[in-house]
Amino acid sequence: MNNHVFQMNCWFEGHVQGVGFRYQTVSVAKGFDVTGNVRNLVDGRVHLYAEGEQSEVLAFQAEVASELQNYIRGAEIKTDRGPRACQNFRIEQ
Repeated sequence: MNNHVFQMNCWFEGHVQGVGFRYQTVSVAKGFDVTGNVRNLVDGRVHLYAEGEQSEVLAFQAEVASELQNYIRGAEIKTDRGPRACQNFRIEQ
């Protein structure tokens, strides 16, 4: 048995910086069994990385997208499996 977890990278675009997006994402993460991080990118997007059980990660991403839908114009998602890389969920600078 391997210890690989489901991993998701999501890039949100729209009016997603300067609106509390990262802090709201961290708040949403507290309701899910996920680890990872969220950070602003220089091109104006927000990058969300989350890992854990597939159902938890996908539900978490869907909740973030739902709660912040007024700011999001689009999202690109890539998923994979790999070793756990994070111990908690936090904002990356």
